[in-house]
Amino acid sequence: MAFKTSAKIALLPLLVVAACNSYDQPDNIEGVSVGDAYQAQYREPTVTRADAKYLRSAALNASKCLPLGGAGGKGSAIAASALQGERLTRNDLVDVRVGDDETFNGSYVISRDGTLKLPFLSPVRAQGRTTNQIEADIEQQLLSNDFYTEPPRISVRAADFASVTVGVSGAVFEPRAVEIGGVRGDNIDGRRQDALGASTEARNLSAALRAAGGVRPDADISAVEVRRNGQVYRLDMRGVFEGRNAVDIMLLTGDEVSVPSRQCFQDDLMRPSPISPPGVSLFLSNLTQPATDNASSAIGQTVREVPYGTRYMQAVIDSNCVGGPRSTSADRSSVLFSRNPVTGVSAVIERDIEDLLRRADRDDYDPYLLPGDALACYDSTITNITEIGRVLGVIGAVTFLR
Repeated sequence: MAFKTSAKIALLPLLVVAACNSYDQPDNIEGVSVGDAYQAQYREPTVTRADAKYLRSAALNASKCLPLGGAGGKGSAIAASALQGERLTRNDLVDVRVGDDETFNGSYVISRDGTLKLPFLSPVRAQGRTTNQIEADIEQQLLSNDFYTEPPRISVRAADFASVTVGVSGAVFEPRAVEIGGVRGDNIDGRRQDALGASTEARNLSAALRAAGGVRPDADISAVEVRRNGQVYRLDMRGVFEGRNAVDIMLLTGDEVSVPSRQCFQDDLMRPSPISPPGVSLFLSNLTQPATDNASSAIGQTVREVPYGTRYMQAVIDSNCVGGPRSTSADRSSVLFSRNPVTGVSAVIERDIEDLLRRADRDDYDPYLLPGDALACYDSTITNITEIGRVLGVIGAVTFLR
């Protein structure tokens, strides 16, 4: 028994040495350490703080960019003009008035086949058309069918716009079919329902992009494609980020939206906008020891959300990884887990927090956070040694009791 006890005691120094050894840096398939990943900000700091002179990450990111695909001029303007204005789609509610003729006056819903069906008239094509075009078709039928000998006064007005389902693909965070527009049952304003007219903002192109998770930083927003009735229109939406009026057309059921990729990270797109993600949901961990249960570690159904455009260091501070006693907390590190949305390949980036804080070129190595990123903090060396001492004390106590 004495031999076994002495053998266990002899192992204690070995455990201390093993525990204090440095851990391997994370391996990655992509060339993260040299700036060949989704963000150049992921790369490892390769120069000393004294040699830091220039910020190069934005230029490294831009060097990979494909040319802008949008015309940005006449072509985009023509496409926007062809799609602008209020256009009806199936299930929209319209109010029709033909003078004082009660035969035709009333509220109608655009049918599933995209037509407006009035009594005694042939169905009028309404899908994708303006109310002025529909009024002209109704007038033509009333005259040709001898309901009137002179053109009557005709009014077709949208009373309520229905929700529409459109497909969104390409450089968005959640490519899928989205439903936009419409009014929920508990949000109906009675006065608005009784009034003529309706607003189209909830059915705009920007609403669809936002519903699909928002555009990614590699998106080419100069050439956003809208496919309607077999024809493709390319729209320049750069005005969203440039303080100009942006093209924001009304979408119809069956439209398909595609956002091309420039195959590069664009720092200028990492800002809140009508087509950016509404926020970034992060998975955060800051524990001295693994939690024994979910309640004590505050694990719930939701994760921490930060504004779009938040950087790594801001999240580190937000998760309480920085601060406290300098002698025991200054030597902390953290790990960021992210995924390249273009290739789907994951990347893990480790940073020494205190070193990054004190670098003059910290912005060059401070990545932007993307939806779904995860961040974990590790304790300082002193805290680690304290934990090792506690564990060794427990082991020693058990050993001597035996």
